[in-house]
Amino acid sequence: MGFFEAITALMPVIAVFILLVLFRLPAIKAMPVSLGIVAALSISVWKIHPIRVVAASLEGSIIAVSILWIVFGAILLLNTLRNSGAMETIRYGFSGITSDRRVQVIIIAWLFGSFIEGAAGFGTPAAIAAPLLLTLGFPPLAAVSLALIADSSAVSFGAVGTPLIVGVDQGLKQGDNVADQVQQVLGSQSIGEFIHGVAQYAVLMDIFIGSLIPLILVVMLTRLFGENRSFKEGFDIWPFALFAGVSFTIPAFVVAAFLGPEFPSIIGGLVGLCIVIPAAMKGFLLPEEPWDFGKEDRQEASDEASAAVKRMPLYKAWLPYVIVAVLLVLTRINALPFKTLLSSVKVRWEDILGTGISTEFAPFYLPGTIFVAAVIITIIYHRMNREEVIRTVGTSVNSMTGSLIALGTAVPMVRIFINSGINEADLMSMPMELAVWVSEAVGGSWPFVAPVIGALGSFISGSATFSNMMFSLFQFSVADQIGIQGQQVVALQVLGSNAGNMICILNVVAAASVVNMVGEEGTIIRITLVPMLFYVGLAGVFGSVMIYLL
Repeated sequence: MGFFEAITALMPVIAVFILLVLFRLPAIKAMPVSLGIVAALSISVWKIHPIRVVAASLEGSIIAVSILWIVFGAILLLNTLRNSGAMETIRYGFSGITSDRRVQVIIIAWLFGSFIEGAAGFGTPAAIAAPLLLTLGFPPLAAVSLALIADSSAVSFGAVGTPLIVGVDQGLKQGDNVADQVQQVLGSQSIGEFIHGVAQYAVLMDIFIGSLIPLILVVMLTRLFGENRSFKEGFDIWPFALFAGVSFTIPAFVVAAFLGPEFPSIIGGLVGLCIVIPAAMKGFLLPEEPWDFGKEDRQEASDEASAAVKRMPLYKAWLPYVIVAVLLVLTRINALPFKTLLSSVKVRWEDILGTGISTEFAPFYLPGTIFVAAVIITIIYHRMNREEVIRTVGTSVNSMTGSLIALGTAVPMVRIFINSGINEADLMSMPMELAVWVSEAVGGSWPFVAPVIGALGSFISGSATFSNMMFSLFQFSVADQIGIQGQQVVALQVLGSNAGNMICILNVVAAASVVNMVGEEGTIIRITLVPMLFYVGLAGVFGSVMIYLL
């Protein structure tokens, strides 16, 4: 791979970083330009046939529709709860647990978000947690940034274990069979047993890494969004933050060890909520003085909370989110018939333009459909009138314009990158060429670099599942070549894909859309980039220690 080929392979990262982060262009401008640059270089430098570039773009457009449906469902539910008065009641209810904003972000973004990640995944937690924080009076930038940072450790087992049981599983296969080099190492061990081991290694390391995420959240909250711009005010509740961290990671480890990769995030999130909420109400490990934003930093919130509570009981206001959580869990459990039933209806395009590229999605299985179902129940249960419903739908549709442009061009760019393996330049796909280039440069230091590859995959592809699918076999092969355990290196790939979820452009655009921050994606990435690098760095350190010293 020469200089121009390397620039082309890096262009999805370079273009997004320069246009969004450095030039601070909104995604609705940056992503179409990035798509044009990547498409042109793919044809001229990587020598991909133009028809294949168009087919990959069409595939991306179809995938974008499925993501937009999730975003629309989340926005519609949020606006429904706002217009029914439920959001004011919810805000007041959280204030009843604690008025300390540091504790609120831990409960909502870290624990509740982890539960939603385990049930649904694919950007859903930030789309739910961010508007909840906004309703409590958090500034929009704080709400969306902190929700994205919190949605990290739980991603390993998101959507009932999809990044592992689909991403890693498919990533270690060539066609329908396990790759030869993997099968030679597995011997009599099944691929399912191998993935179970990957899950155990990943969550074991995450006890030491993920447990720090609540502390990172509160420190960034007070430093970036507090009146005093103080690190100390965040560190003041470090005992409670670490307590909240292990309240999720330890139950998740136990579940991963004994039950497998499907339920660690779901059960870990629920157990954490059951432990941390009563502790917060009793002031356990908390300073006497609660922390709040300064007046100039606080999002304007209605003062009619008490009236809302009289109008609507707390259980009635929370019921839509309870319905969403229950439906997500019920429709993701393989033992129940709902998953098969909802997944049976598919929108599929086979062999797009004769290129062999195909794509599909199951519209009734997407979380967006669950959101819409909860909206319909809410409209009836909250007795919303026709005018309120029309206003809710109209506001939600109008807010989708920016997301339509940003996601409608970002996903096609990603699919061109991923589908670049068939070309006339005698090159592998762009992600594989990049990975080989990095592996040759670092040699025996690979365990430290492996999480970076996972993060890069999530950033570009928009999904930890896709990242694991792209790079698991490569990670395993490098481990085999340098004589270390493939299972542990694939676990580092999984942790890296978790970290990349914080800056993944598709998640950032989707979460920004829900809180009406379209155009601020670069600012959000600049905030989430620091904890992402921290997470990746710690994963590399712990991975290297585990592989070479233990």
